[in-house]
Amino acid sequence: MTTLKSKLQEDLTAAIKERDELRSSTLRLTLAAVTKEEVAGKTARELSDDEVQKVIAREAKKRREAAEAFAKGGRPEQAEREQAEGVVLDSYLPKQLSDEELGEIVAQAVAEAKAAGAEGPRAMGQVMKIVNPKVAGLAEGGRVAAAVKQQLANG
Repeated sequence: MTTLKSKLQEDLTAAIKERDELRSSTLRLTLAAVTKEEVAGKTARELSDDEVQKVIAREAKKRREAAEAFAKGGRPEQAEREQAEGVVLDSYLPKQLSDEELGEIVAQAVAEAKAAGAEGPRAMGQVMKIVNPKVAGLAEGGRVAAAVKQQLANG
């Protein structure tokens, strides 16, 4: 069985052979982040695929935020580069939920929380507790929180 980390390493080797600069530099940085995470604790350890995925998701989020910042700062070339790196990283992550799918999960959670007696803006925490395990790795926290807030406000 191939681990996610070894897949990243194989893909890096392939990207270097193909002279794919964007892909190889993105994977190199991501593997460095994985290694950094592995030696971060008191004892060095091998990360699980889930943990590697979290590192990739964090790196992808950094790219999106940087792309936004560069775009706002009038530096479209850098914004494009960051976006392209984000796309490379996204290919290693589970497909993100669409707004509709996320909305359905949130609506069910809001109904569950209401049934348990939690309503309005104060129900936010309870709804998030129900939603988070269902969408872990499939939607960014900020997106989830925004969807929950919107549905609670409309409810």
